[in-house]
Amino acid sequence: MQPVAISADTPEESAELARKAGYSYPLLSDHNLDVIRKWDLLHKGGGEGGRDIARPAEFLVDRNGVVRWRNLTDDIKVRARVERMLEAARSLR
Repeated sequence: MQPVAISADTPEESAELARKAGYSYPLLSDHNLDVIRKWDLLHKGGGEGGRDIARPAEFLVDRNGVVRWRNLTDDIKVRARVERMLEAARSLR
């Protein structure tokens, strides 16, 4: 398994966030919101200054690109706990 994060931030903002937070996985930029729109995750005006951002979501996607588990929320402060994601991943094996 490989975690990957995608945000509406610029590549520079994503790189800075990853550096500050010490993330050891890829933090990708979707500044044009192409993937965010494709996955129906747009939170219009939800960001700082009314900027469009992605709504919080976590997915487990298998090697064939099939979504096997997802967690969606409308609250930017609510995310799946690591334990919950690991439990979901283990149940898919």
